[in-house]
Amino acid sequence: MTQGKVKIGIVGIGSVGTDHVDHVIALPDTELSAICDRGFELLDADAYPEIPRYDSYERMLEAADLDAVIIATPHFDHPDMCLTAFERGLHVLVEKPIAVHVGEAQRLLDGARAAKRANPELVFAAMFMQRTWGQWRKIKEIIDSGALGSLMRCSWIITDWFRTQYYFDSRPWRGKWASEGGGVLMNQCPHNLDLYQWLVGMPARVNGQVSFGKHHRIEVEDEVTAYFEYDNGMVGHFIASTGESPGTNRLEIAGDCGKLVYEDDELVLYRNEWSSSQHIREAGKGGKLPVSRELVPFEARRTNQHECIIANFADAILHGAELIAPAEEGLNSVILNNAIILSAHKQATVELPMDPQEYADLLQTYIARPPQPVRIRL
Repeated sequence: MTQGKVKIGIVGIGSVGTDHVDHVIALPDTELSAICDRGFELLDADAYPEIPRYDSYERMLEAADLDAVIIATPHFDHPDMCLTAFERGLHVLVEKPIAVHVGEAQRLLDGARAAKRANPELVFAAMFMQRTWGQWRKIKEIIDSGALGSLMRCSWIITDWFRTQYYFDSRPWRGKWASEGGGVLMNQCPHNLDLYQWLVGMPARVNGQVSFGKHHRIEVEDEVTAYFEYDNGMVGHFIASTGESPGTNRLEIAGDCGKLVYEDDELVLYRNEWSSSQHIREAGKGGKLPVSRELVPFEARRTNQHECIIANFADAILHGAELIAPAEEGLNSVILNNAIILSAHKQATVELPMDPQEYADLLQTYIARPPQPVRIRL
């Protein structure tokens, strides 16, 4: 540390990495000590001349004076880059997803646990910045308070991730199994899958229906429908697409005491006068029970959401603050991702915990197969 600042190196100076450069420079508790990229195409040659540049991650770790790294490279690189940093005693903040498949995520987390045994103060965080958004934090607060009672259903339509063909063509690694490892579930929806399990927990069984290249000239999935089952009887639905416009972002969470609905930046809490399960058992007549409707205020979304995660990362290193998004919790979104695609491939329910090797083998099959005919709806 230099004068109470965390010295950070950033690897992967793409569209997200360039933002991280600005955030690390702007924050009071961080110092940008090095940047690393193969080509620096998105960063002007004369930008930040005082910051050492490297075209090799290993060379940056060897030569730069660092306390921590931020990893913003393509998905397949994440586990090995994290583990290499741990070997040098560095703290790590990794972009989502933490890995492409469950086996790699478990290998990464095993390595992180071993590194923490040697250095208990080591900090390992993930860039799940949507956990800082006011609506999701308020929803979690209401669920955790018990106001909804026993949860019965969680349904999320998240089809406002619209992307053009230009988006995929502008980066050669996008839309390909070998370089991206997936589509809407792997690139856009790790945030939503993380929030889903953060809010209502992990299901016991997963059913998925997936379309590959339905809307775009890509190999990977761009439309998904999933059904989740819980051992306590709760069910969940998850619908995502990068080909729908105007898209929808609507989350419903229902319990026997009420329901939360989030849509169009509005959060509504419906409260049953008493529990629906009690009403079903004890009502002496037919009909619905009385329900109240309440508009719930929440903190406005911050424009510097990535900066919030980086600031929290530095605070955890310097002062032991609790992490907003511990990287260990990134495993669950990878599990849901893999289980949805595996279920769709098998046309069968996938039980959790799943067999990591089964999905790893499927992924290699997708990577190795020749390009498939692309179905574009005109």
